[in-house]
Parts: sequence; structure tokens; C-alpha cells
Amino acid sequence: MSGYGRLGRAVAGLRGEGRGWLLLSVAVGWFLVLGMRFVVPGILPTITDDFTVSASEAGLAVTVLWVTYAAMQFPAGYFADRLGERVLLVAGLLVSAVGLVSYTFTPTFGLFVLATGVFGLGSGLYGPPRGTVISKTYDENDGAAFGLMLAAGSVGAAVLPAAAAVAVTSVGWRTAVGVVAPAFFLSAAAVWWAVPDTRVRTADGAGAVDGGDADAPDGDVTGAPDGGTGVADRSMLSAGRAAAVAVRDRRIALAVAGATLMLFAFQAATAFLTTYLTATGRFTQGTAGAVLGVLFLVGAASQFAGGGLADRFGTPRVLVGIGAASVVPLAALPLVEGRLALGVVGALVGVRMAVGPVSNAYIIALLPDDIQGTAWGALRTGFFIVGSFGSTAVGYMADAGYFDLAFYMLAGITAVGAGVYVFLPERP
Repeated sequence: MSGYGRLGRAVAGLRGEGRGWLLLSVAVGWFLVLGMRFVVPGILPTITDDFTVSASEAGLAVTVLWVTYAAMQFPAGYFADRLGERVLLVAGLLVSAVGLVSYTFTPTFGLFVLATGVFGLGSGLYGPPRGTVISKTYDENDGAAFGLMLAAGSVGAAVLPAAAAVAVTSVGWRTAVGVVAPAFFLSAAAVWWAVPDTRVRTADGAGAVDGGDADAPDGDVTGAPDGGTGVADRSMLSAGRAAAVAVRDRRIALAVAGATLMLFAFQAATAFLTTYLTATGRFTQGTAGAVLGVLFLVGAASQFAGGGLADRFGTPRVLVGIGAASVVPLAALPLVEGRLALGVVGALVGVRMAVGPVSNAYIIALLPDDIQGTAWGALRTGFFIVGSFGSTAVGYMADAGYFDLAFYMLAGITAVGAGVYVFLPERP
């Protein structure tokens, strides 16, 4: 069968019974959320000049963006279990839109940072329910579904920052950012229409998390494994404790360790790739930014391909292969000469993004149904908090004159991540 035939068959397997519309609406939302999360870093020089602030102050704004995003992962997962994914997805898009609108009314840098925090909170609400609703919807092709959805985000990360960079020269950065807000409102309406209420009802009519078996004996549809209290009746603290117990599973621990190492290196590499390329003297900032955009396009293709390969060949082998392949561009970047070679190698860093759909599907499928959203949100908080230190480490090394060594370090960390995946068992 040709490549187009396999692609068509994979896409056909994601449709039917409203699943295609659900996947499309969630993917479009992620296109907007992830794309706009990279817009502020992409136009930060213009923003810095507008407010006349230092680089460290501008960096603080980016830190606020990622910290608020990470901080919302656990609460978003918890409330997704209580309220259903649809409510959280829509809330995330609406709060993000409010943040974008707020940018247009920021005469001071302090208000700009506040608006950035609002957008970070909104985008953070979208992450965990985006994953769990896909996992609940697709039993057999979840890898391909995750790949398509994450690929949409990667395309957004490639397209929206580039478009904003062009627009700021004619309309200013506030308009360039704020004009996207209506798309978030429309996306929220589409998600509300396409995503069903994933809660089920207990005997007394109260909402409970969807995740129990509707055909379970004794009519147990609360999602609790013993027919008792589901996560909807737990406090956030007790739900967090239950999630901590759930992730002691060796398979989950290995997958989380590998994903964290891969994310650490990815965050650092994408944060400093443009700076590194311009430091070689062979790239302007615009050209280096284009390489970063191509990186995300490579990542989008890799994510879709990676999800399908995992469905076909198994998660552990695919993760090991992706991890091993991801070592090469990071290690080669300080060694290659010439603009074309540097550009190609830099773009190939995006191959590592295929880890996302594969590891996400693996981890979520292993989490207990009644605390799936809570546990996944807690894990995502850990991923992003630890990963955020990657750029800090590389920044210190660059300031000390060890920029090349920093990329070798990231290659080594990636190799360790691939090694962790060697011990990962197959998903049951």
C-alpha cells in the first residue's frame, strides 16, 4: 500500500460517531493555544523595546507564561475528572482569549506581565483535558489521534509566531496578538458543540467522572474501582494522594522519567536555537526564526508518524528509536559548517517531538480511570516545571562561554532518555 493509502486508512480510523469532529475541534484549539504560547517569546524584542525594559525583565514575562501554564496542569486534571473535559477545554479557550484581549490594554510592563499570566492560566487549563478526552474517545487508534492533535499544535507553533512577527511591523504587537482572540471564542463554541459531556450520572443524579464501565456488574458507573467513592467526591488533596499512589507503577515511572528528560532537552534547545544560530554569524534573526518554524513543521510530521508507528510496532521500540535519532542533531549542531547544513540540522531537532503523542498515549492509558485526569494533570505539572530549568541551564552555560558544550549536554540527556525507554515494557 502506498504512503497516501496508509495515511488515508489511518485518518479513516479516526472518524465515525462524531469522533472526527471531536478530534478536529480539539486539534484546532490546540493549534491556537500552543501557537500563541510561542508568539510572545517570538516577538519579545519588539515588546522589550516598547516597554524599555531589560532582558532579565523580559525573561521574567516568559517565565510567568510557562510557570502559570505548569501550575494549572494538576487543577485542570482534577476538575476535568469532576466536571468533564468539555467544560475545562472551553474554559481554557475563553480564559486564553481574555488574556489576549488584555494585551491590547497594557500601557505598563506590569500589566503586560499580568496579561501574560492570564493567558498562561488559560492555556494551562486546556492541556490535561485535551489528552484525556482523546484517550477516552479512541480505544485502538489513540496514538494516531494524539499524533494528529499534537501535530496541529506544532503547525500553530510554526505559523502563528511567524505571522505575528510580520504583522508587528505594520499594526503593532498589541493588535497582532489581540486580533487572534475571536478565533479562540469561535474555537470554544466548536469544542462545546463537538465534545460530549464525559461525565456519567450516579444513582442520585450527581455528576461523576466518565471512566467507569457502563456494563460493570452491580450498576457501578461512578468510575470508582470498587463501586465506592469516585474522584468527584474527593477533595483535591485526597485525589492528589490517590494520583501519587497510581504513578508508582513501574511502567508509568519509566515513561515519566524518559519524557521528562526529553522535555528538558527540548525546552532548552528550542529556547536557544535562534540565539545559537545567530551567534554563528551565518544567520540573521529572521532567518534563524524561519529555521525554528521549520523545526516545528518537522515536529508536526514526526508526531503524526510517531503515533501511527507506535500503534503498529509498539510504544517501547518506537520511543527508543525516536530518542536515539534525536541525539544526532543536537550533537551535530556544534560540528557542522555552512548555513544550509546548520539550518537542516537545526530543523531536525524537531524529530524529537514525536515522543509526545507516543508517551502521552502510553501514560494516560495506564492511569486508573477514576483519577485519570487528576494524575495526568499532576504529571504534566512535573514535566513542565522540571523542563523549564533546561533553558536556565543552557543560558548560564552560554554566558560562561560554553554554548557548544551546552548542546552536547542536551544530546547526552537525550541519550539517557532513550536508555530509559529501553526498559519500558509493552502496554497491556
